[in-house]
Amino acid sequence: QVQLVESGGGLVQPGGSLRLSCAASGFTLDYYAIGWFRQAPGKEREGVSCISSSDGSTSYADSVKGRFTISRDNAKTTVYLQMNSLKPEDTAVYYCATDGPRFDSYCGLKIGAFDSWGQGTQVTVSS
Repeated sequence: QVQLVESGGGLVQPGGSLRLSCAASGFTLDYYAIGWFRQAPGKEREGVSCISSSDGSTSYADSVKGRFTISRDNAKTTVYLQMNSLKPEDTAVYYCATDGPRFDSYCGLKIGAFDSWGQGTQVTVSS
Protein backbone atom coordinates (compact mmCIF):
# COMPACT_ATOMS: atom_id res chain seq x y z
CA GLN A 1 0.00 0.00 0.00
CA VAL A 2 1.44 3.33 -1.09
CA GLN A 3 1.83 5.71 1.82
CA LEU A 4 3.29 9.22 1.78
CA VAL A 5 3.85 11.29 4.90
CA GLU A 6 4.88 14.95 4.77
CA SER A 7 6.71 16.76 7.55
CA GLY A 8 8.80 19.85 8.13
CA GLY A 9 6.18 22.56 7.85
CA GLY A 10 5.86 25.41 10.30
CA LEU A 11 5.84 29.15 10.82
CA VAL A 12 8.69 31.12 9.27
CA GLN A 13 9.37 34.79 8.65
CA PRO A 14 9.54 36.19 5.13
CA GLY A 15 12.96 35.49 3.65
CA GLY A 16 13.39 32.40 5.78
CA SER A 17 13.82 28.76 4.83
CA LEU A 18 12.17 25.43 5.47
CA ARG A 19 12.85 21.91 4.28
CA LEU A 20 9.88 19.66 3.76
CA SER A 21 10.20 15.88 3.72
CA CYS A 22 8.01 13.31 2.04
CA ALA A 23 8.58 9.87 3.53
CA ALA A 24 7.46 6.99 1.34
CA SER A 25 6.50 3.50 2.44
CA GLY A 26 4.76 0.48 0.99
CA PHE A 27 6.49 0.78 -2.38
CA THR A 28 9.95 1.09 -3.94
CA LEU A 29 10.54 4.81 -4.26
CA ASP A 30 13.21 4.26 -6.95
CA TYR A 31 10.48 3.57 -9.53
CA TYR A 32 8.21 6.50 -8.78
CA ALA A 33 8.23 10.14 -9.74
CA ILE A 34 7.14 12.42 -6.90
CA GLY A 35 5.40 15.76 -7.07
CA TRP A 36 4.96 18.52 -4.51
CA PHE A 37 1.74 20.53 -4.55
CA ARG A 38 0.26 23.22 -2.38
CA GLN A 39 -3.15 24.62 -1.59
CA ALA A 40 -3.71 28.02 -0.05
CA PRO A 41 -6.99 28.93 1.67
CA GLY A 42 -9.68 29.64 -0.88
CA LYS A 43 -7.48 28.64 -3.79
CA GLU A 44 -7.13 25.59 -5.98
CA ARG A 45 -4.36 23.10 -5.43
CA GLU A 46 -1.36 23.84 -7.63
CA GLY A 47 1.79 22.06 -8.65
CA VAL A 48 5.04 23.27 -7.14
CA SER A 49 7.77 20.86 -8.23
CA CYS A 50 8.40 17.29 -9.29
CA ILE A 51 11.30 14.89 -9.67
CA SER A 52 11.58 11.94 -12.01
CA SER A 53 12.41 8.39 -11.02
CA SER A 54 15.27 7.39 -13.30
CA ASP A 55 17.61 10.37 -13.42
CA GLY A 56 16.21 12.92 -10.99
CA SER A 57 15.05 15.33 -13.68
CA THR A 58 13.12 18.17 -12.09
CA SER A 59 10.45 20.69 -12.93
CA TYR A 60 9.31 23.79 -11.06
CA ALA A 61 6.41 26.18 -11.15
CA ASP A 62 7.50 29.64 -12.29
CA SER A 63 6.52 31.09 -8.92
CA VAL A 64 9.16 29.04 -7.08
CA LYS A 65 11.99 28.75 -9.62
CA GLY A 66 15.29 29.79 -8.13
CA ARG A 67 13.94 29.56 -4.58
CA PHE A 68 12.83 25.95 -4.16
CA THR A 69 14.87 22.80 -4.77
CA ILE A 70 13.49 19.28 -4.94
CA SER A 71 15.68 16.26 -4.29
CA ARG A 72 15.34 12.60 -3.49
CA ASP A 73 17.21 10.07 -1.38
CA ASN A 74 16.02 6.65 -2.45
CA ALA A 75 18.07 4.94 0.24
CA LYS A 76 16.12 6.91 2.84
CA THR A 77 12.90 6.58 0.81
CA THR A 78 12.41 10.31 1.16
CA VAL A 79 11.89 13.24 -1.17
CA TYR A 80 12.74 16.73 0.00
CA LEU A 81 11.63 20.23 -0.89
CA GLN A 82 14.10 22.88 0.20
CA MET A 83 12.33 26.23 0.29
CA ASN A 84 14.41 29.40 0.52
CA SER A 85 13.54 33.10 0.36
CA LEU A 86 10.03 32.31 1.45
CA LYS A 87 7.28 34.82 0.78
CA PRO A 88 3.88 35.28 2.41
CA GLU A 89 2.28 34.01 -0.79
CA ASP A 90 4.01 30.65 -0.23
CA THR A 91 1.68 30.09 2.73
CA ALA A 92 -0.29 26.91 2.05
CA VAL A 93 -0.71 23.27 2.93
CA TYR A 94 1.96 21.36 1.04
CA TYR A 95 1.33 17.85 -0.24
CA CYS A 96 3.49 15.23 -1.91
CA ALA A 97 2.01 12.75 -4.32
CA THR A 98 2.82 10.11 -6.89
CA ASP A 99 1.19 9.20 -10.20
CA GLY A 100 2.11 5.54 -10.11
CA PRO A 101 5.15 3.43 -10.99
CA ARG A 102 7.33 4.55 -13.87
CA PHE A 103 11.05 4.49 -14.53
CA ASP A 104 11.94 7.30 -16.87
CA SER A 105 13.12 10.88 -16.92
CA TYR A 106 9.65 12.39 -16.99
CA CYS A 107 7.79 14.15 -14.24
CA GLY A 108 4.72 16.35 -14.52
CA LEU A 109 2.42 18.42 -12.36
CA LYS A 110 -1.01 17.57 -13.73
CA ILE A 111 -2.98 17.09 -10.56
CA GLY A 112 -5.46 14.69 -12.14
CA ALA A 113 -2.69 12.21 -12.89
CA PHE A 114 -1.73 11.80 -9.24
CA ASP A 115 -3.61 9.15 -7.33
CA SER A 116 -1.67 8.75 -4.08
CA TRP A 117 -1.37 11.71 -1.74
CA GLY A 118 -0.01 12.47 1.67
CA GLN A 119 -1.99 14.26 4.36
CA GLY A 120 -0.17 17.57 3.94
CA THR A 121 1.95 19.84 6.10
CA GLN A 122 1.16 23.48 6.85
CA VAL A 123 3.63 26.18 5.85
CA THR A 124 2.96 29.69 7.11
CA VAL A 125 5.14 32.61 6.08
CA SER A 126 4.44 35.63 8.22
CA SER A 127 6.17 38.27 10.29
